[in-house]
Order: sequence, then structure tokens, then C-alpha cells
Amino acid sequence: MSDRTRSDGESFVAAADETLRGAYDPPMSLESYVDRVLEHPTAAASGAGYLLAAVEAYGTREVRERGETLDRYRFFDDPANDGEHAVLGNTRALNAFVDDLRAAAAGRGNDETIVWIDGPTATGKSEFKRCLVNGLRAFSKTDAGRRYTVEWNVAGAGSGAGGGTGSASLSYGDGGDAGEWYRSPVQTHPLSVFPESVRESIADAVDGDAYPIAADVDLDPFSREAYDHLESAYRERERRDLFSAITDRDHLRVTSYVVDVGRGIGVLHAEDDGTAKERLVGSWMGGMLRELDSRGRKNPQAFSYDGVLSQGNGVATVVEDASQHADLLRRLLNVPDERRVKLDKGIGMDLDTQLIVISNPDLDAELDRHAERGDADPLKALKRRLSKHEFRYLTNRRLEARLLRREIAGATAVAGGIGEGVDDRGGADEPEADADDPGVAPLTVEVRESDGSVVEREIAPHAVGAAALYAVVTRLDADDLPGDLDLIETAELYETGEVRRGDDAVTVDDVDLAEGDGRNGIPVTYARDAIADLLATTADRSHPDLPVERVVTPTDVLAALANGLADAPVFSRAEAAEFEGRRGPVASRIRERQREDVIDAILAEETVPAETVAEYVEHVYAWDDADPTARGRDDEPPDPLVMKVFETETLGRFDEGDYRGTEPGRDVERFRRERVIRGLTRYAWRNRDDAFSVDEMDLGEVPELESVIDANELADVKRRFPDLDPAAWPDPPDDTETARVKAAAIDRLCERGYSRASAELTSRAVMEDVREEWAEVGDPASDGGRPGDGGPNGGESPWD
Repeated sequence: MSDRTRSDGESFVAAADETLRGAYDPPMSLESYVDRVLEHPTAAASGAGYLLAAVEAYGTREVRERGETLDRYRFFDDPANDGEHAVLGNTRALNAFVDDLRAAAAGRGNDETIVWIDGPTATGKSEFKRCLVNGLRAFSKTDAGRRYTVEWNVAGAGSGAGGGTGSASLSYGDGGDAGEWYRSPVQTHPLSVFPESVRESIADAVDGDAYPIAADVDLDPFSREAYDHLESAYRERERRDLFSAITDRDHLRVTSYVVDVGRGIGVLHAEDDGTAKERLVGSWMGGMLRELDSRGRKNPQAFSYDGVLSQGNGVATVVEDASQHADLLRRLLNVPDERRVKLDKGIGMDLDTQLIVISNPDLDAELDRHAERGDADPLKALKRRLSKHEFRYLTNRRLEARLLRREIAGATAVAGGIGEGVDDRGGADEPEADADDPGVAPLTVEVRESDGSVVEREIAPHAVGAAALYAVVTRLDADDLPGDLDLIETAELYETGEVRRGDDAVTVDDVDLAEGDGRNGIPVTYARDAIADLLATTADRSHPDLPVERVVTPTDVLAALANGLADAPVFSRAEAAEFEGRRGPVASRIRERQREDVIDAILAEETVPAETVAEYVEHVYAWDDADPTARGRDDEPPDPLVMKVFETETLGRFDEGDYRGTEPGRDVERFRRERVIRGLTRYAWRNRDDAFSVDEMDLGEVPELESVIDANELADVKRRFPDLDPAAWPDPPDDTETARVKAAAIDRLCERGYSRASAELTSRAVMEDVREEWAEVGDPASDGGRPGDGGPNGGESPWD
């Protein structure tokens, strides 16, 4: 294959041609543009209306945040850039931003609003800006999202006395040939060429209720210079069709442009300097002023038009790190009010742009400098114009895990559906893991060593989840936890919307969530840097056959996060001490998850089949039927022996004393009705849009049944493998039960996403805990080992 072709055989030049072919419309006449506006009003929508149209063009999806199910605009998932700069979380704030756009586009009083995106560092504000740029750029390349402006050429019109150019030429910057076309430097709307009364007539003829057109803006000063020159020249020729002559295809054409920073999007960065006027509008070019014969006035052709408002005219203007430009905020106040700025005392320019300021919380202090002056506060009017939307740190572990994966390895897949499920492990040849939980899945990162070689480092399963959970619990207000929940339960409530406690569930509707959650805590950048440091060094451990020193474990991650708090300048001493104290509960929860993995791997062939559970459920429903005579001819009667065997031997929940032969006693009856039937009924109600059928149900999704289907406990391990020796797990002797169990468990862990090295480390850690527990408690199966009769893992059946 030639180095000039891609892997699909297409040349790079041809691919570039194809990319650009659909991005632009051919230049058109003003009349053709009006026809397009009448058919597609979005072509002439106001800045706020165009931004709203771009956001809505990508549709919505359902997400769960703070335990609630919300509709989220896909625009903020950065679909135009494969999710690279997706804004994770903060859906309520984003939806409120879109509401502001909708009100501004409709002119319901909110068109004077300046949108304010506020929040601490690393909460997604920069991603929000990048999302705007990516989404608007992509939308403007579509047929539905074309954005238009005008180009001028005054050649052939003569040197009208009123134009002031002195010759039949038009230029700005370094000038050019008389026959060249010059585009409006501020993306002026093509409709602005028409007289005001005609613009209003066009607006009345357009069905633009959703995205009203921009009919109230006049030509920019540069375009006005060209217009006046042409008007003067053709008036001298006594043309009766003066407007047609001015807008003839030889002098004026409408051209589409791709919206981007500098062309439809203005971005003022923290480091930008200059006078307020230069930053906002632009500056006069002295050399050009001397070259142009302006007859004692400043010629708009000699203006740079590189200010943020000039660049953002037509769509949006963004002021980043607004506290660094506090002197501009008061000047911005009149922009949404008057929709006009001045190049000079006698030269004004109409603006159509949606103003957005982005800041850290320090802007609040800047705005409140004169608050004690009450009505005399010079910033009071500005504060009244600002519509504040607060970005917070994520309090959803899964979302935080996705963000961490993106920060560490550039994993950018955009999830869909409730729960923010994602499989972003980044490679088809990586092992299968829990695709719905980015905190569980492992991550492989290539790291360059000091000698220039590249090695693979593994972030083990649950390690990203450990960092994510730790970050989330530091963001919770420990003094204002909802209900009687602890930190881990509160994090679970934010993630799933409910916390189960036996038969009952605490939901977000049952408690009041703390208002301060997400405003403080560990930022994702701190966790990212801590993990990056771990990836850059090898751990102090070894194995004769496996590269265990290259594995970053959850324990490694939590230790690095907690131990670095005291030296991190972003945390006070009190915060560092408080956050360090939250490491223990997180470590315990992660070890529980690892323990489940290892025990499930050991007992993979011992799990109760779903078919067995389904058969039991069918018999329970038949048993509960109050009128046996109403059953159909083909309906089988319940088998009391099948139910008894399942409840006594499979569940280990009851014994002979709970039955009269095969007839259930009161406790068994209560268990069947309140635990089994009620659990299924609750599931059916939650999923009531689907037809309820036991045959078609995924019983593993029903919490009351899931615990039985996956009921693997330590007692089951001891009962099934009585000769297993946890102390010998690190290096079991050949031809022993421990060696056979370990080999099979390692194989199954690898099938579920672990590498052999991470499986070795995880299983060792879990079995060390098992060894200590068994040494303290004694033989958990000494009474026959029936599951649920006691043991080091709590001693209760999953049904209790």
C-alpha cells in the first residue's frame, strides 16, 4: 500500500476532498438566500436561536444523576468528537442553560441574560466550552445547520463620491486586488443587507416560532462601507433599481461558513491582554488608516475586528476565567441590552451573540466587592443580568470512573441509557469485563521507561472504581447525610437511586439530599495525577512468573490518594485529615467487591441455576393461588416437595421443624408471600411497561432473587472444598485441592477481565482475609455446612 493512501485504499487527498465537500454551500445570490430562509428558517436564526437549534439537533437520552432520572441533551456528550470532551454529569445545570437559550431565542425578556457557568476547578467547565465549539462546528457543516454571511466586491462600480474609498476597491488587513471578494469580518447576517422594513416583512413571512430569525441587526461597519460605496456609484448613474444594482451577483454574494473559534464563536482566554476595547471589539490599524483616503474620518476598513465580540458575532461569545476579566463585565452589561458596541465615537456595530461567562467561585467575591453599598452597588445591574448555573464535582461513582478513564487513557466512548453504562476499555483484544461498570473494568496503559522502551502497565479491576468511590465520598457532607445512611450508602444512593436494607429500599424520594454535596472534595485531576505517578513506577513486589510489579491495585490507588493529601496544596490541613479518614470505608467496600469476584470464581460451577429458581417461583405462585379449581386443565399443581427441598437444601433457610411433612409452617408461608411473591410484584410494577411473565423475566435482575442465583458465600466454599487451605494459596503444593481450586479460579478471573498477574494479587489478598477469618471463627461448616447457618461472611441467608 502506498504511503499516500489510507488503510481502506482511499488517498488522503481524496479523503480530505470528501470531508470538505459537504461542509459548504456554493456561493448564492441574496434572492436565493431568502428562498432558503423561507424554507429553512434556521439559516437566519438569531445567535441564541442557532445555538439552541444545534443543541436540540442531537436529541436527548435518559440518565440517572443524584438518584434521579433526567433527560440529557446528547450535544453535551460531544458526539461530534467521539465524546473526547463530553461534559460528564451536571445535567440539571446543562438543562437550565438550554432553558436560558430557549427563552433568549424567543425574546421572552431573557434575551438580555448573560449566562454564567460557575463552579470549582475540574468540574467540566472547560469541557463545556470545548463541547460548544465542537458541536457548533459540526452542526454548521450539516445542511440543516448552514450558517451564512456576505462577501463584497466593488470592482466595476466606479468611484462614488459618497463612499469615501477614493477608488473602486475594498480591502482590510493588508489590502488586495480590486477584483477580490471580501467577507464581512464579523459574519454579518445576510438579511442585514435589506432595509429594516423589508427585513421585518421577511421575518413575518417566515415560520420561525422555534428559532426566530435575526431581523433586527444592521450591517457591520465594514459591509456598510461597501454598501455605501455601491449605493453612491449607482445613484450617480441614476439607476432606478438601486438595491438590485447594489446587491447584484457581481457585487454581493451569500456564502456559508463553518462556525469555529474566531468565526461565529468568540473566546476570551484568561491570558488575553490589551485595553478593554481591544479585547472586546478590536483595534485600529495605524498603517491602514494612513493608506486609506478617509477624508478626515476613520475608515472601518482599517479596523482589526479581532475582539471577542467581533469573533462571536452571529452565534456565541465566551469569556473564560471571567474573574481575570472583571473589568470587562460591566462593559458587557450593555451588550445584551443594546445589542450594539462602538468601534469609535462615531462608528457603532450591531451585535447578535449569546454571551456566556465561565468562572471559578472567586468571581462571586469579585461581584460582591460593593455589596455593602446596597442600591448604590455599581455591579448590581450586572448581577441581575447574570443567570448562574453551578457545575459541581460528580457524586455518581460510575460517572467519576468514566471521567477518570478519560483522564488517564483517553477513553472517550459516550454511553447511552439510564445508569450511564459504558464499555470504554479501548481495545477489542482486551478481556471481557463488566461492560456496564467502568469502575470495575481493567485498564491497560503503555508507559515509556527511562531507557526509551515501552511497557504495558495494568490498572487492575476495581482500581479505577476505588479512586472514583473515594473521590465521591470526599465530596459528601458528612454532617448532613440523608436519613441514617453512611457515606458508602449515600454514594450508592446517588448512583442507583436506592439503597436496599433487607426487604426495604431507601430511595431518593425518601430522604433529603444535602445541598452542599459536590461543592468540595477531591478533584479528578488529583486522582489522575496520583494514578499517573503509580504508573510511572513499579511496585515493590515480585513473582517468579508474573509481572505483578507492573499492576496497579485498588490498594495501591487508595494508599496513594490518602497519603498524598497532606502535601497537596489544594487541600487545607482540616480537609486533608477529614478526607484521609474516609479511606477505610472505601477500602472495605472495594475489598467486598474483590471478595465477591474471587468467591464467584471458586464456586462458578456451584451457583444455583436460574432455571432452578424459576421452577421454584412457578410452584410458589401456583401454591399461592387461592382457588385451585380456577386453574386451567394444563396448569400443573404446585409440588410441595420441590419447594421444601429448594428452601431447605438450596437456600438453607429452613429445616424440618418449619414444616408439617411437606406442608409449610407459618414462617415458610410468610417467606413465600412476603419475600418471593412481593419481590416479583415490586419488580413487575417497576417494569410495568413490559409484559410480566416469569418465563420471560431475567430473574437475576430481581434483587430478591439475584441474591439466590449468585449466592456464593464462604460457607459454600468450605462445604464444597473442605481441604482448601487459604494459608497455602500463594504457593499451594502440587496435587492438592488448594492448587486445583486456585488454578480454576485464576482461569475464571481471567475470563472476567483480570490478567493473570492481577488475578494472582487479588486472590491472594482475599484469601489472606479468609485465612484470618476462619482462624477467628473456626470451621464454618462444622454443623454440616448448610448455607445460611453461620460463617465469617455474616451468617445469614441472602433471603434474610
